[in-house]
Amino acid sequence: MRTERLLLRPHRPEDVDDIFEFARDPEWGRYLTAPMPYLREHAVEFVEDRIRTSRDLWPVWAMVLDGKVVGGVGIEIDDEYATGALGYSLAKEHWGSGLVAEAARAVVAWAFRERGLAKVYAYADARNAQSLRVMEKLGMTREGVLRSHRTLREERVDDVYYGLLREEWEGR
Repeated sequence: MRTERLLLRPHRPEDVDDIFEFARDPEWGRYLTAPMPYLREHAVEFVEDRIRTSRDLWPVWAMVLDGKVVGGVGIEIDDEYATGALGYSLAKEHWGSGLVAEAARAVVAWAFRERGLAKVYAYADARNAQSLRVMEKLGMTREGVLRSHRTLREERVDDVYYGLLREEWEGR
């Protein structure tokens, strides 16, 4: 898939170095379940996992800007309920650039058009204001907060959920 500035494509073995370069920054993984410290072996495992994972159930795309992988976006699909859980990450040097919203918008459109989903949702650590802002830019509605919902690096965190229904997306 192409967006205005990005190529969204399946991960390849040669993506490891680009991913390791940005993922080893602790600030990048602050709100993610990624290992810390993030080692090259983690990037190798991540890419291998993305290559092996069924694109029918969990399509994930590398976000490529000017020939370099700068992040990723994916949607875990639940065919039984026709829903998809959107997820994304971006190299810190590109935060605030609008690249995540651009990539996520393309994936949401794909999910509704190609997969016929009824709803796409996403969630983030309540402290992750940038991620919450991305969901709002996508036109998602804040559906709720799950208080002390999970543990992230030995700390209980709240998760904020947002959702977008197909009819809301079509009505834009």
